[in-house]
Amino acid sequence: MAVDSPTQTDGETENLTLVQAVRDGLYAEMQRDEDVIVLGEDVGKNGGVFRATEGLYDEFGENRVIDTPLAESGIVGTAVGMAAYGMRPVPEIQFLGFIYPAFDQIVSHAARLRTRSRGRFTCPMVIRAPYGGGIRAPEHHSESTEAMFAHQPGLKVVIPSTPYDTKGLLTSAIRSPDPVVFLEPKLIYRAFREDVPTEPYEIPIGEAAVRREGADISVFTWGAMTRPTLEAADTLEGEIDVEVVDLRTLSPLDEDAIVDSFTKTGRAAVVHEAPKTGGLAGEIIATIQEHALLYQEAPVQRITGFDTPFPLYALEDYYLPEAARIEDGIRDAMEF
Repeated sequence: MAVDSPTQTDGETENLTLVQAVRDGLYAEMQRDEDVIVLGEDVGKNGGVFRATEGLYDEFGENRVIDTPLAESGIVGTAVGMAAYGMRPVPEIQFLGFIYPAFDQIVSHAARLRTRSRGRFTCPMVIRAPYGGGIRAPEHHSESTEAMFAHQPGLKVVIPSTPYDTKGLLTSAIRSPDPVVFLEPKLIYRAFREDVPTEPYEIPIGEAAVRREGADISVFTWGAMTRPTLEAADTLEGEIDVEVVDLRTLSPLDEDAIVDSFTKTGRAAVVHEAPKTGGLAGEIIATIQEHALLYQEAPVQRITGFDTPFPLYALEDYYLPEAARIEDGIRDAMEF
């Protein structure tokens, strides 16, 4: 069930960027539970390529913040063994586009360990990876392949869009008894700040957040696309009353939130930066068709990346859905 976005926090807070909230969440859980281990390429002495693990090596030492070889399959495979033993590893894949060598470990072992052992073993691990485009990165650094992981039973897939949500969702992910793929939209790593409680807190996995109430159309999105979607909704204010739902978790998908919003508005659009074909927009639309077809007043619009490899440099601005293209898609949905 969707929840309203938090407007204020109780207690002491710190004004953090999204990447700082990642670091804060890791620090709090490592301090709370000595079984939490961070491992990956350059996560230790260097503090990570985006500095998401900065300072953790000095605080917790080389036995809990482990610099690994450049071997994604080995990183995740080692973490699976740690998790089966009872630890709570948090392996980092430096960019999501580098995760493919580890894909077999993720889908063949991490996702299946509970069912394979008939519940004797679980796999409490969080695979962190910066993902998405918009930072002018080279090839393999900008993919959005979240649908591949959401399709795999046994995995949870979480994508935050704010610093507040990042810490709370990461805390829940680390405490989860099952594997979580935690994708961090690097385009907004340092795009804005938000007050984040200094004390640990959890945001339940599987609950969407209504970022903006509206009555005319529901727009479903997540990650870095949440901000341009809200920008488009604000621009259309007075013309179209747009409701923006940030799904936050793609597996399990908050079907109740999708249906509740759509039955209120009768129209919808889905915004994601992944390619259109096989993207999560199709699953969201299928959910609407299965549970709320009689409320539908127009075809659901998909405002997405294109069915091409992610382009280099200047063409990124044409590939990623931005506010103007989202506005056009919302207007198209309203014209029927």
